[in-house]
Amino acid sequence: MRYGWQYSNGYSKTKFKIRMDILIKNCRIVDPLSDRDESGVDIEILSGTITTIGKNLKSNAPFRDLKGALVAPGFFDMHVHLREPGQEYKETIKTGTSAAASGGFTGICCMPNTDPPISDPFVVSYIRQKAAGNIVDVEICGTMTKGRKGEELAPMQALSDAEIKMISDDGSAVASAEVMRKVFEYGKMFDFLCTEHCEEPTMTAGTCMNEGKVSTRLGMPGYPSVAEDIIVARDILIAEYVGGVRYHVAHLSTHNAVRIVREAKARGVKVSCEVTPHHFSLTDEAVEIHLSNAKMNPPLREKEDIQAIIEGLQDGTIDCISTDHAPHADHEKETDMISAAFGIIGCETAIALGLTNLVHAGKLSLKKYIEVSSSNPRKLMKLSPIQIAEGEKANLTIIDLDKEWKFSTTDIFSKSHNTPFIGTNLKGQAIGIVNNNQEWWRQ
Repeated sequence: MRYGWQYSNGYSKTKFKIRMDILIKNCRIVDPLSDRDESGVDIEILSGTITTIGKNLKSNAPFRDLKGALVAPGFFDMHVHLREPGQEYKETIKTGTSAAASGGFTGICCMPNTDPPISDPFVVSYIRQKAAGNIVDVEICGTMTKGRKGEELAPMQALSDAEIKMISDDGSAVASAEVMRKVFEYGKMFDFLCTEHCEEPTMTAGTCMNEGKVSTRLGMPGYPSVAEDIIVARDILIAEYVGGVRYHVAHLSTHNAVRIVREAKARGVKVSCEVTPHHFSLTDEAVEIHLSNAKMNPPLREKEDIQAIIEGLQDGTIDCISTDHAPHADHEKETDMISAAFGIIGCETAIALGLTNLVHAGKLSLKKYIEVSSSNPRKLMKLSPIQIAEGEKANLTIIDLDKEWKFSTTDIFSKSHNTPFIGTNLKGQAIGIVNNNQEWWRQ
């Protein structure tokens, strides 16, 4: 057995095994694809493949007693900013995937607002080479337009040839409706998942938080929720007009956007959407406490928006949970609200926030939570489904559902520390992942 070290930051490191054999004992398997929920089960994994599932198994492989912990199909985060190339002072592929692994994710998709943006296959190739051999699978999102400028289309054929599955100008909405129509026409041709950051820019310039009572009380320029709703509605109408294109709303945050998506789905439009843990965990009141560490785009909204998001998760309007992991250096956040960068890190807290505020709060079943965190994002991106079954590649997220803990800076594997959740009491924690013939366990 060979061992490798994956360094994540200056004071922490994760250990993973290569050419992995292990007997996982006494676990609870929950697998939505096979509709399986079984406790007291053992899983034998040899050379990265599940060989046997049963009770009281014997094996020559090293064993780990999970004492009833959950084993689920590997969680996938389809909205992560790795910042490399060009912004390595915030995050790198190595530190970003370490954050993902420690948070319980076996796969992520990195967004294209790098420097240079992911507008051509050369940048795609660079990222793939840097991510090769990682315990975390790294999918890549290409841009919709050249340089994310919203003017000329990115080279769609070249991105398709590079096996890109999703395109987005994330961080910026495509302002021109005509350009968006062309994006959808080519997106349909190449079967891209066309993902939009929904923000009407003339309504949000210079803003720093949700427009409402809190922004008025603080004297902060407010970002109106209708600025998001307008672009969601516009894009759905264009997608419906083009027909057949797969359209995805990134980090949806408003109650009206939930309603608009729900109505479009009822009409048969191929629309999907995601929501972040911070948008179902916090309201804009958090800005009064956490200041710039509660500044993100879209901003934290109000209680009625959280309620609509939860209802959307319950009825299937919202397809998946993604982190929008957005690392920034200290100097970019430790400044006034207007000047501070938008975004927070999210990989390390996502699963715990989902379990605490959804599952343990009785608002979402465990099976449904796994669907929106594992099965559904892979389905949207047309990735191979993950199933816990004999003969399948072992791609697993292991969670202690009942672990009560307080999130602190020592739990951060990202290169950045911009988060409002330091000091938050949580219930449920990822304690390991298995993927790509490797394993990682929380020390």
